[in-house]
Amino acid sequence: MSSSQAVTEKPTELRLDYKDIAAGRIVILIHGLPTADVAPDGPRTTGANGASSPRAGDPSASPLNDEVAALADAIGDAPVLFTPLLLAAWRGREVLASELVAATVEGAAPGEAGRAAALADYAKAVLCNGFGRYEEALVAAQGACAWEDLGLFDRACAELVEAAARSGRASVAADALRRLEQTTRPGAEDGLGAWARSAGLLSDGPAAEAFYREALERFDRARAPLQLARAQLVYGEWLRRENRRIDAREQLRAAHATLGQAGAGAFAERARRELLATGETARRRSDETRDVLTPQEAQIARLARDGFSNPEIGAQLFISHRTVQYHLRKVFAKLEISSRNQLGRVPASSLQST
Repeated sequence: MSSSQAVTEKPTELRLDYKDIAAGRIVILIHGLPTADVAPDGPRTTGANGASSPRAGDPSASPLNDEVAALADAIGDAPVLFTPLLLAAWRGREVLASELVAATVEGAAPGEAGRAAALADYAKAVLCNGFGRYEEALVAAQGACAWEDLGLFDRACAELVEAAARSGRASVAADALRRLEQTTRPGAEDGLGAWARSAGLLSDGPAAEAFYREALERFDRARAPLQLARAQLVYGEWLRRENRRIDAREQLRAAHATLGQAGAGAFAERARRELLATGETARRRSDETRDVLTPQEAQIARLARDGFSNPEIGAQLFISHRTVQYHLRKVFAKLEISSRNQLGRVPASSLQST
């Protein structure tokens, strides 16, 4: 792993549990994966491959879950490990992503090896663009774009434009932008936003700024906060290089906040570094900061450990049961557990707040 990687990882054990087979349904839980921000009892959808995922647009889902769910829907019958692989890529969990890339490719059905490799390449492109390793992202994105029938082709082209533009491969980036323009549906705000963001990366001066502003507006209308944050990130990077530090800070602050809250660790760190370059400090989301419970999270965690239900906790704290559920998802993610039943095994010191 690169010494510059900002996201600290812990060894991951991959183990599959098969449940509800008697009911004619298979739910696959992959232990050790960073998916605890999805509530175990929250609203979910079941894809064609039997994999469970949060429903896009549901208020209990994070922007990262929405992005992954939308991609799973677009792809259709994706490999069962694609969802955790994409989550790991967005979160900057390089070791875990590498393990899942290998498992996805090795576990592909006969005749599906190329398609599985393209899906894995897309996840690798996201991972490497997040870390700013653009040469690696370029190779991976080119592999992902080789399969034009995939539902993520437009997103893969956008990753290729960014990687190629940042690698000084202008002709490759321009070709990917043309392909993206050809596949973007008229009226699709998210697709048009991706095109505008990509066009900004290949433009200079007022034209670049116009494209970036268009991308922000389109992603905002599409209610795509994760993609909006990435547009703010590249716009902020451009503004800083134009020596417009105050304007850059506005975009980078917003990007850093959204990406950090969504758990997109590598992209959030990229935004933090850019903020530092403008002269502003930004809190690093390291293990020491992100895993510490807030006072309310700690209180809710202790009540849940003691056997109180979400409605009972809500009644005690004068908050709704959905708010309790939201805080528990954050607790599970910080403590790296997947259910309230595991709270009893967590050391009491970990259930204290800052």
